[in-house]
Amino acid sequence: MNQRDRLLALMVVIVWGANFTVIKLGLSGVPPMLLVALRYILAAVPAIFFVKRPSLRWQTITAYGITVGVGQFTCLFLAINQGMPAGVASVVLQSQAFFTFFFAAVFLKESIKVSQLIGLAAAGFGLFLIGANGGNGDTLAAIPVMPFFLTVLGAAFWGLSNIIVRYADIQSTARGEKLDMLSLVVWSSLVPPIPLLVFAILLDPPGALLQVVLHLNGISVFAILYLAFCATLFGYYTWSTLLGKYPAGKVAPLSLLVPITGLITAQLVLGEELTKMQWLGCMVILAGLVITNFGEFLLRRVSGRTDKEHHREKNVEE
Repeated sequence: MNQRDRLLALMVVIVWGANFTVIKLGLSGVPPMLLVALRYILAAVPAIFFVKRPSLRWQTITAYGITVGVGQFTCLFLAINQGMPAGVASVVLQSQAFFTFFFAAVFLKESIKVSQLIGLAAAGFGLFLIGANGGNGDTLAAIPVMPFFLTVLGAAFWGLSNIIVRYADIQSTARGEKLDMLSLVVWSSLVPPIPLLVFAILLDPPGALLQVVLHLNGISVFAILYLAFCATLFGYYTWSTLLGKYPAGKVAPLSLLVPITGLITAQLVLGEELTKMQWLGCMVILAGLVITNFGEFLLRRVSGRTDKEHHREKNVEE
């Protein structure tokens, strides 16, 4: 990967990590369902006039829009609005990796590797350390149960959306085409606004929502623009471009830096402080992600090196 692309990858990691803090800031002036809806409205329009529709069935595009926009981000925005720390949310949401391989085993009949099971166990223990650990009243240690559950549920929806992407990729490959992830993101962004606006009206009177839109403050405007253009369009366009230029093994591991930048940003901007036990829980989850992504590779490297050393020693003895 050349220096320019490494810089772009780092920018995406920082943008996606800071995304959780921006959500927290945006929710200070906009109700959660309305904020998600505005994010997707701006992500879709005017981009749909410049980005070609993906050659996928509308059922697939709709399913992706529902699982990501209505499922994942509804849960995440509600969780943060109800007290989930932004930094911790950036870590807990990464449990999507484990939901992904679980759903892949159920729906795509993919086998589960030993390293994935070990990683899942580590992440589960990390989630326990974060969610079950009590603390002093002046810290963020006492995370409410419902926001924590909503964040995990959001991760499950994200994992489900990944299976839809894999299915869409299989469809595209069968036609001799390559899946355009940016196109899928842009056109699927047409799906969430309607159900999200319905949810918003059920939670708040239409008049109150209209007043919020008409009197958006600077922070709210910044948050909406950031979520739509930076986190969604720039993030997915750049990431999909890098995946198209380099092997997935060189690009995908960089996503493990997202929760780290998320924790740092939340601490610098929001002043979030965690207990030592919760920091440990975050590190255990990250370790679980590393084991899941690289466990088999590391075992093969160690095993291969051991075999080479064994043959070398045998040749010396002879």
